[in-house]
Amino acid sequence: MALAAESFAGRVFESKELVLIRQIVEDCSGLSRMELARTVCELLRWERPNGSLKARECREFLERLETRGKVRLPEKRSGRKPGAVTCVPRTAAGEPGRRLLGTLREFEPLSIERVANREQRLLFRELVGRHHTLGHKVPFGAQLRYLVYVSCPERAAAGALQFSSPAWRMSARDRWIGWDDETRQRNLQRVVSNSRFLILPWVQIKNLASAVLSRAARRLRQDWFEQYAVEPLLLETLVDPSRYYGGCYRAANWHAIGQTAGRGRMDSEHLQGETAKLILIYPLVSNAARRLRED
Repeated sequence: MALAAESFAGRVFESKELVLIRQIVEDCSGLSRMELARTVCELLRWERPNGSLKARECREFLERLETRGKVRLPEKRSGRKPGAVTCVPRTAAGEPGRRLLGTLREFEPLSIERVANREQRLLFRELVGRHHTLGHKVPFGAQLRYLVYVSCPERAAAGALQFSSPAWRMSARDRWIGWDDETRQRNLQRVVSNSRFLILPWVQIKNLASAVLSRAARRLRQDWFEQYAVEPLLLETLVDPSRYYGGCYRAANWHAIGQTAGRGRMDSEHLQGETAKLILIYPLVSNAARRLRED
């Protein structure tokens, strides 16, 4: 039976591909959802530029198909899916530390370290989970996380950042770039979202936040390319204007370009209501919009 084409995460799945997906799900019912996702990615060659499979996105797509009655997936197994709220550790490392008050020069050198091992992952989860207003959630798609340290008078954690896959569609951003749907689908992976940014509440160092954003942006270009074989051209972030002005972003030369429509990231059917967020962007190259239209 023919199935209507489906679009998800920048890819259009034609009817024959959806029939194949349904056949894979039926024939491989003993696999977990993530194993099914990897199988679908391999057969349909749904990959990142570095050759790794888009398994997280594929699992989300399979679950969307299930909600629409197009496939029947196996029961969920233990584990956290993207977007899930995680269990947050509570250790001494996450307790409020000595108040850090002064100018950035007094606490230099500033260190922005990529999260790379279990100890760092747990610390990141605890700091963000306990002290960020949005808490910690498993990010969607590609992601890199960083911990921020000051060095004087002694080494101490000062904050954390998370960069991850961008929103599939945002009208204000897409207008600023000049995207049509086809070009957006082709180049969306070159946009990266700053999905979490935290300066710890007891850290009150003048200009620290804007300095972290500026240095992290420079660091991210190389790290993202090394990890995913994609050159990022534009950063984006969302700020709740009822609570924040986004002053540290503006001080780091991020620009406000409009607001979201007030829907969730995965709400393609316009069913969920959310507070409209302010969209701020930071071009990583001088001709970012042109390259995102033309590359």
